[in-house]
Amino acid sequence: MIKIIITDDHPIVRSGLRALLSSQSDFEIVGEADNGEEAVRSAISLVPDLILIDLQMPVLDGLGAIKLIREKLPKANILVLTTYGTDADILPALEAGAIGYLLKDTPPEQLFQAVRNVASGEMSLAPRVAEKVTQRLANPSKNVLSSREIEVLELASQGNPNKEIARKLFITEATVKSHFVHIFSKLEVTDRTAAVTEAVKRKIIKIS
Repeated sequence: MIKIIITDDHPIVRSGLRALLSSQSDFEIVGEADNGEEAVRSAISLVPDLILIDLQMPVLDGLGAIKLIREKLPKANILVLTTYGTDADILPALEAGAIGYLLKDTPPEQLFQAVRNVASGEMSLAPRVAEKVTQRLANPSKNVLSSREIEVLELASQGNPNKEIARKLFITEATVKSHFVHIFSKLEVTDRTAAVTEAVKRKIIKIS
């Protein structure tokens, strides 16, 4: 029996996932959480075989939750199920410790198989996600932004000045400036506005 925790801030989504997953005789829903902090607490107390988690949530987002869960439970099997499929979402989540990444338009049978794969420690990625990851690995170009550079650019796209970006990422302003130098070079632009515009165009980041 695969014991599962469902984490999503939308009650209707959680209810739908519970009903869908419960249709499988080898799945057992042992807990639910509506934010990242609750997901961490539930994971630690219940130690499930799989944690199904969204990325955009209140209190603590999915990425933060993944990092904390993996710190507390290094062998945790985490499967992301989200509507967000850009490099800015996928790469940090996988680097933080998720071993599965699906989009919410995934067919039920594919979700079931992914749950079984991830619960056994095998990576499972949505086709579009796998394509992005493969492209990244196949083209380790100097023009590919690092996860940290993507984080810096996302915060810049939200209007944060360097000082605020530094505070949020726990780095120095000098480091932020250094990141921008590399970002400008890789995107072949000369200012922040152009960098954000180009990154959105290339679907490296999204503007909410």
